[in-house]
Amino acid sequence: MEKVTGIGGVFFRARDPDGLSAWYERHLGVTHFASGPWKQREGYTVFAPFALDTDYFDRVEQQWMINFRVDDLEAMIKQLRSAGITVETRAEWDSDIGRFARIHDPEGNPIELWEPSR
Repeated sequence: MEKVTGIGGVFFRARDPDGLSAWYERHLGVTHFASGPWKQREGYTVFAPFALDTDYFDRVEQQWMINFRVDDLEAMIKQLRSAGITVETRAEWDSDIGRFARIHDPEGNPIELWEPSR
C-alpha cells in the first residue's frame, strides 16, 4: 500500500497573513513558502484527531492546533517570554513522551511546543 511520507504543509486562514507569517518566522523560525519552504528535521509527528467536545485546544470553536518539536524547551520559553509572548506550562502536560508548553499566535491560534524525551 502506498502511504504518505510526511506533512507537506499546514494551511489555514488568517486575518493578516503577511503579519502572521512574519510573527512565525521571527519567534519560531518557521519561514513562509514565498521566502523558501521551511525545512524541518526528521522526527516524530503525531496525528491525533480529538473529540468534538475536547477542551485541549482552549476554545470550543478552535478546529486545529499545531505542535512544534523543540530541542530545549526551557531556552525556547525564555526566548519567547523575553519577546513578551505569554507561555503557559502545566505539570500534567509533562509525561514520559516529553515536556510541553503552549503559546498563542497574534490571532489567538494555540501552538503547542514539545521537547520529546530523549
